Amino acid sequence: MSNILQGMRIVEGSAFVAVPLAGMTLAQMGADVIRFDRIGGGLDAKRWPVAPNGNSHFWAGMNKGKRSIAVDMRSDRGRELVTQIITAPGEDAGMFLTNLKVRGWMDHESLSKHRKDLIMVSLKGDRHGRPAVDYTVNPALGFPAITGPEGTTEPVAHALPAWDCIAGQLMVSTLLAAERHRLRTGKGQDAEFSLKDVAAAMLGNLGIIGDTAMGGPKRQKSGNALYGAYGQDFICADGQRIMVIGLTRRQWHGLMHVTQTKPQMDKFAARVGVDLDDEGVRYTHRSAITDILKPWFSALTSDDIGIMFDEQGVTWSLFRDFEAALADDSDLSTDNPMFSEIDNPGLGRFLVPGSPVAFSAHPRTDPAPAPALGLHTEEILADVVGLPDVEIASLFDTGIVQSPAYKVVHSAA
Repeated sequence: MSNILQGMRIVEGSAFVAVPLAGMTLAQMGADVIRFDRIGGGLDAKRWPVAPNGNSHFWAGMNKGKRSIAVDMRSDRGRELVTQIITAPGEDAGMFLTNLKVRGWMDHESLSKHRKDLIMVSLKGDRHGRPAVDYTVNPALGFPAITGPEGTTEPVAHALPAWDCIAGQLMVSTLLAAERHRLRTGKGQDAEFSLKDVAAAMLGNLGIIGDTAMGGPKRQKSGNALYGAYGQDFICADGQRIMVIGLTRRQWHGLMHVTQTKPQMDKFAARVGVDLDDEGVRYTHRSAITDILKPWFSALTSDDIGIMFDEQGVTWSLFRDFEAALADDSDLSTDNPMFSEIDNPGLGRFLVPGSPVAFSAHPRTDPAPAPALGLHTEEILADVVGLPDVEIASLFDTGIVQSPAYKVVHSAA
C-alpha cells in the first residue's frame, strides 16, 4: 500500500473480478474505498476458492483495505442510505464504481440529482447490456480456437480472467481521468464501457483484426510456442519442464551461445535459405529449431540449465504449479517488498500482496486485510452519512443494516 490517494473517497457496488479489482487497486494507493453489499452478502461473499470453514479467499483477495457496509437494498430506506453514501459531500468524494447499475435509483441520472458533479464509472457485459464474463467473451472473439496443443481442434478456454483484469485497471484510469476533469471544470462524468469491448479493442490493438480482415493466414494452435518469434518448452534430464524465449535478436543469440548450437542453426538457415535473425522466420521454422535444441536440454538438469541461463541473461522459466511457485519462487515471499505476511480474519496468516507500484514519494506500507461483511457499517453511517447514534441504532434494530462489530458491542451492553 501507499498513501498517494489519501483523502479520496470512492464507493463501490460490485461483483465478480473487474470492479472489485479496481476498488482494491485504489484502496492500495490510499483511497478510502467503501464497498456496499446486501445483508448476508452479495455474489462474491462465498466465491471460490474457499477455506474449509467456508470463508472466501476470493473475498479476502479482492477487498483488501476497503471498508464494508451491509444494507438491505430491497427497502426504500436502504436504497436511500446507499444513495447518501455515494453522493456524500466533499471535494474528494462523489465517485462511484459499479457493474451492478440499477436504473431508477442506482444510475447516473438518478444519483446526479443528489450531487451534480458525481463521477460514475460502470462496467457492462457487452455494449448491448447483456451479461458477459471472460468465459463467454473469449469464445465469442476466437481466442480458444488458437489456444491449446498444436494439431488439436477442440477450443481451450484460458484459466486467467484476462479481460476482467484489464477492465479493472481501465476502470481505475477512467475514474482518475474523470476526477482530473472534474478538478479542472467542476463537472461530473458518467463513464461506461463493456467487458467485451475491452477484449474486442485488444483484438484490434494486437493486430489480429487487421490481419484477419486483410486475408492473413488462418491462425492455428501452437501449443506453448511463442507466436511470431521463437519461444518453446523443453523437458530437462530431471523431468522438469522449462520455457525459453528467443524473441529479440539478443535473446536469440544468447540462447544459441549457451546451447552451443549456432553452427547447427547457421547450417540449417543456409540449407533452407532463410535468416534466423528475423523473428517471424524463427516462428515459421520453430519445429526445426526445437529439434536442434532438444538434445541439449534433455542432457542437462533444470538446475544446471538455470545457472547457465542466468549467467548469460537468457530469458527463461521453470513450469510450476501454484504450490511449487509459492514454495520456491522468492518473488512470492517477503523478499519481495510488495508482499507481507498478515493475519487474515477467518482464514489465517499468509502472504498478501500490496500494490505492485513503488512510488518514490510515498513509502510502501503493509497491505490491510479485507473486512468482514458489514464490518464498518456503523462508522460509515456516522462519518459519511452523518446519522446520529439513535438513528443508527434504529437501523440496526429494524434490520436495514447489519455489522458483526455492532452485534458484538451492543450484545454486551
